[in-house]
Amino acid sequence: MSLDAATSKPHERLAAALAADLEDVNSLIRDRMSSENAPRIPEVTAHLIDAGGKRLRPMLTLASARLCGYDGPFHIHLAATVEFIHTATLLHDDVVDESEQRRGRPTANLLWDNQSSVLVGDYLFARSFQLMVETGSLRILDILSNAAATIAEGEVLQLTAARNLDVTEDTYLKIVRGKTAALFSAATEVGGVIAGKDEDIIRALFDYGDALGIAFQIADDLLDYMGTDATGKNLGDDFREGKMTLPVIRAVARADAEERAFWTRTIRNGKVADGDLGQAMVCFERHGALEQARADAIRWSEVAKTAIQRLPEHEIRDMLTDLADYVVARLV
Repeated sequence: MSLDAATSKPHERLAAALAADLEDVNSLIRDRMSSENAPRIPEVTAHLIDAGGKRLRPMLTLASARLCGYDGPFHIHLAATVEFIHTATLLHDDVVDESEQRRGRPTANLLWDNQSSVLVGDYLFARSFQLMVETGSLRILDILSNAAATIAEGEVLQLTAARNLDVTEDTYLKIVRGKTAALFSAATEVGGVIAGKDEDIIRALFDYGDALGIAFQIADDLLDYMGTDATGKNLGDDFREGKMTLPVIRAVARADAEERAFWTRTIRNGKVADGDLGQAMVCFERHGALEQARADAIRWSEVAKTAIQRLPEHEIRDMLTDLADYVVARLV
């Protein structure tokens, strides 16, 4: 999921403001991904973690804690926890999707094997739970463990929804809330919890992360059709894999008999030929599916901006507001 497509990069300003904390997070990650008995674990983990990811999710935790005035040590543990959960899901996703590229580099399952990716992902999940426990907060353990379960649930729902032309927009939103927004909202929520803020603040942080994650995933799905190869994946990958993303769901819902036959062949039956991606784009254009999905992403971005404004004035709050704009600016 690349954030490189736009010219303004508020995530870089956020990273600069949180530089010291991020360095501590990186040190903790390097320490906890080590293994005396299985050297393949740090090899596989380092391949993905060091591949140039933006650390967006752990930054959300650090930013939320900073915004809430937290001055203890455990926001570092929580940010590392969030990154480990995210990395574990990526390792597993690449096996499920049979992916060969992640962040512009060969995937771990391609360089090693599926077994290594799955087992190292399991190891990182276990490490993430160790880090959660060290905070001494049952509420934080509850939030992050629920997020981990919700992510897995969302991935299974997406798997069962693939190639199903009857998938609805409501189901799509459940998938997005599960596979992406759950970790965004947990990342922001725990920043408020560790700082001991009141429930209104914690809820505002949750709402921001939830809406930001939904906007982010809709935008990412759109980039499969509207982006460039610089986004780190080949254009049309989701189409070839039969994923029922928002533009496809809307185009199918409005399809005439000829278009329905096209979607049945390509999505339901998986028989994609040369030129079919172009034909899909024609269908999207005919029904305004891409533009409407883009409008949805922008609407969720506005929801995120409204939520974060419920917190006190702070330079970090302004950066998080800009970040909500940026995740959809990729679609310009």
